[in-house]
Amino acid sequence: MDLDGSEQDPEVKEYSPVCVGREDDIKKSKRMTAVVHDREVVIFYHKGEYHAMDIRCYHSGGPLHLGEIEEFDGRPCIVCPWHKYKITLATGEGLYQSINPRDPSAKPEWCSKGVKQRIHTVTVDNGNIYVTLSKEPFKCDSDFYATGDFKDTAKMMGCHFQDSVTERLWLLSLSLSLSL
Repeated sequence: MDLDGSEQDPEVKEYSPVCVGREDDIKKSKRMTAVVHDREVVIFYHKGEYHAMDIRCYHSGGPLHLGEIEEFDGRPCIVCPWHKYKITLATGEGLYQSINPRDPSAKPEWCSKGVKQRIHTVTVDNGNIYVTLSKEPFKCDSDFYATGDFKDTAKMMGCHFQDSVTERLWLLSLSLSLSL
């Protein structure tokens, strides 16, 4: 038993806020990356709001911090630079355009695939930016690239990438082998 309270419950620690930087810095750069309790995240500052999500795209592990923010159907989204998947900043939903093939006059509509990317909470206190990891109990597709199998496989294989091209090729080969 810990009488002085110095040892914190691991689950409480995992969901405690972590200072990731200064408000002034992210407002200038519009985005930043950080590691919060062993999870890589990207923090965006867009139109006066902060958003945080897993750094790797749910689809194939693409680097979301290198993507562009665009609006689709009035919703700001990060567009993955690898395959152009669109992910809402506010909810982590994957968006796609759909059309009714039976209606020749139909116009494409933006639809949701549901929540695919894990979203985390951003708070500001005294000019500091804090990220608190999501406590949501459901599985998100982005969890694969943020924890568990992906990280363990990379470590087990002794992967230390010196550039993003090498990392991307490895991710592609891993994705292909896992889908077989």
